[in-house]
Amino acid sequence: MTISFGYSPKIEKFIPLGDFPQDRYLIIARQAIENLGWSLSHISERGIIAYTPVSLQSYSEEISIRIENNFAIFKSECVGIQMLFTDYGKNAVNMEKFFHEFEYVEFHLKDVWEDSLQKFHDFVATQDKDYFEKAPLTAKNKIKNIFYLLLPQKNYLVTPILVLTTGACFVISTIFLMLFASFLVHKGRSIEVDKIGYYIGATSREQLFNGQFWRLITYQFLHAGISHIFFNMYALVYIGLMVEHKLGRWKYIATYLISGICGGLLSAAYHDSGYMVGASGAIMGLFGAFMALLLSKAFERNATKALLISTLFVVAIMLVNGSLKEGVDNAAHVGGLISGFIIGYLLYNEKLWKWTLPLKLRYAFVAFLTLIFAAVVLLLTPQIQTKEFVELEEKYKQNWKTYHTIFKLPADLPTGKKLTIVQERGIDLWKENELLVKKMLALKLTKKQRMQAEFNAKVVEIQSKIVVLLYKECAESTKYYRREIRELTRELNALRMESD
Repeated sequence: MTISFGYSPKIEKFIPLGDFPQDRYLIIARQAIENLGWSLSHISERGIIAYTPVSLQSYSEEISIRIENNFAIFKSECVGIQMLFTDYGKNAVNMEKFFHEFEYVEFHLKDVWEDSLQKFHDFVATQDKDYFEKAPLTAKNKIKNIFYLLLPQKNYLVTPILVLTTGACFVISTIFLMLFASFLVHKGRSIEVDKIGYYIGATSREQLFNGQFWRLITYQFLHAGISHIFFNMYALVYIGLMVEHKLGRWKYIATYLISGICGGLLSAAYHDSGYMVGASGAIMGLFGAFMALLLSKAFERNATKALLISTLFVVAIMLVNGSLKEGVDNAAHVGGLISGFIIGYLLYNEKLWKWTLPLKLRYAFVAFLTLIFAAVVLLLTPQIQTKEFVELEEKYKQNWKTYHTIFKLPADLPTGKKLTIVQERGIDLWKENELLVKKMLALKLTKKQRMQAEFNAKVVEIQSKIVVLLYKECAESTKYYRREIRELTRELNALRMESD
């Protein structure tokens, strides 16, 4: 079995026709396709386009036979995204089936040529001769190799610009972080991992509530690693080839960016902490727009069926993978997909329900819906008091450091002085920590922050008991309380291990 590899796996065969009439070749090919149960999408004097049925082995391939320069060019090409860039031999099987059936049909039609030819010419006279330039996979035919994927051209202008821009942002942000980390190390400081997203323009719930809405754009052009950006750009190029030439560049840009904004908003509402980066929300928006185009009959009926099934299959895989794999922002995926569908439908269709709306009004309607969605998210999403929590946590940690100085006191220090220090740096300080923890627990916190505050509360309870016993030991000059102190210390260590 021959396996085809590539961005859009396909297999082609050039058949020289010689003296064999072109119309007769297409008649035989059409009958062979019908015999195989493939869905005929288009037939004209220039060729045939059909789609294989969906099965467990395949979610459809496009079959085309084009007549050019006295050649019949057979092509079987995968419709949807192919994992691992391979067709698993599906296209080779299609070609084998076709030519086997072609020989069978050619033999059985030899006695009815005249009748078949007349019907064929009567039919193709009513067909669109230019359909081959409008077929769903037409844009893919312009991609000769991987470098063409990055080359802006007619009907494929915005997508490569987005890919190149995103790639440039990835390189620049990576270099910036490396230089910044080196600078901090030189200054004797370490970069805080939780704040990496802040430095490069990622978005988060906290930043949105601080009014940094520009991050809803910048986060779409940032990625967390090579595999992250590779698979996102792979999906972007695929869906861009299918959607951009149908939607048009400005509608395409609007759909991409606004879907990314909506995906970022929903992600911020769902995730109470952490930074978000990646173009997947915007890309899922294009998949949503593609489904809107399919339902709006932007493609021929049989093509629509194959494309819709393959697209639903791919989207389902993405969403399931997002729900199972840790670190994948499925909220952004869902937000982008739904918003992309709505935006694509509104911008593509001139007639909505019973009303015909001009394009400017449809753009305004999209902007209005986006603002309403943003307002709802920002109003209904709890505002986390991270800044206040961090300030209290810093004071709490500083008190810890002060408390540890008790254990470094000179052995010959007078008892009265020791008692004063233990009182100030122990008992009084842990009373202050108790108040700090109560303030922490009164804040609106993320789940992780609340767990930390609750842990601090348990530590305060144990440590408060320990410092009282230490004071008694010092005041009574005895080790009577040492066993109880050790028990409390073991309890404290067990609590730390449990939290880790």
